[in-house]
Amino acid sequence: MRLLIVEDEKRLALSLAKGLTAEGYAVDVVHDGREGLHRASESPYDLVILDIMLPGMNGYRVCGALRAAGHDVPILMLTAKDGEYDEAEGLDTGADDYLTKPFSYVVLVARIKALLRRRGPGASPVLVHGDLKVDTAARRVHLGESEVALTAKEFAVLEQLVTRAGEVVSKASILEHVWDFAYDGDPNIVEVYISTLRRKLRPGLIRTVRGAGYRLESGR
Repeated sequence: MRLLIVEDEKRLALSLAKGLTAEGYAVDVVHDGREGLHRASESPYDLVILDIMLPGMNGYRVCGALRAAGHDVPILMLTAKDGEYDEAEGLDTGADDYLTKPFSYVVLVARIKALLRRRGPGASPVLVHGDLKVDTAARRVHLGESEVALTAKEFAVLEQLVTRAGEVVSKASILEHVWDFAYDGDPNIVEVYISTLRRKLRPGLIRTVRGAGYRLESGR
């Protein structure tokens, strides 16, 4: 899952990014409203954390512009203000949830997970594919009766595959959703994680489609 944080308090933004990266999310950070709007419009994010008081363009306008352009990415708005008017205005512009500073990091993560679970109609936090079960809320994986221990990045790669089970998922798509915008390392890092997943799960579960990407196979 790839998240965008638009927050001008740099220490807060970087602290949130560090914590969410440890949770297994790919996180990009910008500190200006106009840059946030540009990034959210051009890149495939799964959720945007958007401060209201921003230089360049405030959060209300960013949110309204995204919705007017047809972007349905979940938006969690942050503000240092505390009042019903601010909450109503944020939700009226199309935000999905609202959190007032200072807030608990645990509460923020819970709100993020709740919004991601509601991304699509009938979306479930537990994805089942044959004897593979991936609990996206608890971040746990079972293969048959056995639980499989995965690192945060391994889980994130598997989540991309199981979410699109049966489809070919390109290496570029996995990089986009699992590694952040600033990643400029070797794209073959994906192959390393695929190899590790095959070893931890089952060799024939993830098939390489030459020149196209990877596909999670059905069956036991």
